[in-house]
Amino acid sequence: MTDMRQIPRRLIIAIGGNAIHPSGIKGTSEEQVAIAGDTARILLPLLELENELIITHGNGPGVGKVLMRQALASGSVAPMSLDICVANTQGVTAYLLVQAFENALREVGNQRHVVGLVTQVEVDKEDPGFSNPTKPVGYFYDKDQADKLSTELGWTMREDAGRGYRMVVASPDPKHICDISLVDILAKRGTIVIAGGGGGVPVIRDERGVRNGVEAVIDKDLTTAHMANVLGIEEIMILTAVSKVAINFGSPTQQELDKIAVSEAKKYRDEGHFPTGSMGPKIEAAIRFIEGGGKRAIIGHLNEALPALQGKTGTHIIPD
Repeated sequence: MTDMRQIPRRLIIAIGGNAIHPSGIKGTSEEQVAIAGDTARILLPLLELENELIITHGNGPGVGKVLMRQALASGSVAPMSLDICVANTQGVTAYLLVQAFENALREVGNQRHVVGLVTQVEVDKEDPGFSNPTKPVGYFYDKDQADKLSTELGWTMREDAGRGYRMVVASPDPKHICDISLVDILAKRGTIVIAGGGGGVPVIRDERGVRNGVEAVIDKDLTTAHMANVLGIEEIMILTAVSKVAINFGSPTQQELDKIAVSEAKKYRDEGHFPTGSMGPKIEAAIRFIEGGGKRAIIGHLNEALPALQGKTGTHIIPD
């Protein structure tokens, strides 16, 4: 039985792109449906709670697949801009999760509704991220493959935390979640809201208020932290493919972190423990969230979502 004393009344959960599109799969429709179903069953104890629940999700693997398809079909099909690729994967992932979540809820007799919102997120056109691509998307490649893709397709490739090479794209900071009031209204009426997928579709707004998409992928963890701060939500959970954050990762002195103050998180970040392509954005999002008024940021494994929320596992970052 779920211990309700450990469950916040309002919560945002960020699901990592690699958690819902793990390496080693081909990415077929059948695989994606099955993984969404597994995710729904894992999260079902949280989906059933009578609280305000917002879900965000990553899309790095999905965007990379779309870009590769475009490259392979460039002689026959006109390519889409990167913002439209983000919207494409945001819609697909939300569709899969909405269907899987509602199916899982109905199987246990729960009539709670789930909705997916195509979410635009405004960024600053002068953001330095546009001139320094850092956001990894798509598949992992070895050095020879990466060099070939860089030469043939013009992709910017970068080594990713010792796991291989991936394409990197511009990743500006989120400044404003469009239609955030709609997210808030739906969550308050009890609907599970899937929003800000893939960090949101990146747009800029001119002096007349006109929005236009830009070539970028916003980090979904930073969007999650920003959304939570704007809505005054005091707890966020970032679900990924590891149980806890670690310092000295992969070395004989590796140490997993249980509960740390935000000052410790900043110290470890400044010492270089968290690579940009993996744990770095999650730690940065947790720091921004806490410094923006949040009370607890949890980073844990997707399969351990409920135990992490109850404080039994995961890394918990709190104010000093």
